[in-house]
Amino acid sequence: MDGPPMELAPAPLFAEIAQGPSQGAAHWITTADGLRIRAALWRPEVTARGTVLLFPGRTEYIEKYGLTAAALAQRGYATLTVDWRGQGLSARMLKDRRLGHVVRFADYQSDVVALTDLAQRLDAPEPRFLIGHSMGGAIGLRALMQGLEVRACCFTGPMWGIQIPLLLRPAVSLLGRVAPLLRLDGMLMPTTAPEQYVQFTPFEGNTLTGDAEMYQLMADQLTAQPDLALGGPTVRWLREGLRECAELARLPSPVEPCITFLGTEEQIVSPDAIRRRMQSWPGGELELIEKGRHEVLMETPDIRTHVLDRICGLFDRHCG
Repeated sequence: MDGPPMELAPAPLFAEIAQGPSQGAAHWITTADGLRIRAALWRPEVTARGTVLLFPGRTEYIEKYGLTAAALAQRGYATLTVDWRGQGLSARMLKDRRLGHVVRFADYQSDVVALTDLAQRLDAPEPRFLIGHSMGGAIGLRALMQGLEVRACCFTGPMWGIQIPLLLRPAVSLLGRVAPLLRLDGMLMPTTAPEQYVQFTPFEGNTLTGDAEMYQLMADQLTAQPDLALGGPTVRWLREGLRECAELARLPSPVEPCITFLGTEEQIVSPDAIRRRMQSWPGGELELIEKGRHEVLMETPDIRTHVLDRICGLFDRHCG
């Protein structure tokens, strides 16, 4: 006979830096391979129209999306999001917690399964929808291909390809091949830093956002909670990420209704890979965000409002 359901273990949620909806709580959950990761659910004050599964990018953490969750709550949606393994307050993969590392990119799907199980345990409002940003876009696309049940999905600057300068590609390829032999998989990728990007890069010329206040907010969050910070990727993370992008590119697009947003000033992920994917997505739509950089959900107020209105417009059409 099955016993009573296990109580959920509460996890920290730094509400003062997140600025999310008032009805929010974080929980520790355990993946099938035994890692403890952190997830959080923000509920709107009104009866929810559904729940958005928000898949963050590499280096990101739950609190970074507090303002996005607040905007979604104003439009009637709950938000369920996660610190992926190796980042935020979730279990870090290396002794040096500053380095972004994963053993296999497929491991992130164990985090997705744990998150969707949490959605059931918390009775998160249905139907479900998906927003995937950057690395979360790759994780989300793979999850859709493996049967993640959502009514519709949106992606912002999805990592369906990674921009690597032409002159560096041979060196990156060579390093990826020899690193396992030389036991260098856990080494920080050359040209990257162990600190998080916003901690050492001035606003002028940054690749993330054209909004100075949002950029400062990201920096302030990490000053207030340094344990949330994550630096550059390891050699293995990059090799696994490139392999995942290549494998995804060979697979057909899902059938879920989709809008993808791409900033015209994108410098981190591959615009060409995004265009190719959306050209083959049945009924999918690609919207270019003029003067947008990598993080359109952290852009200027007019861009943020437009993107969120478009996202919720799609979700609203599939709530019934």
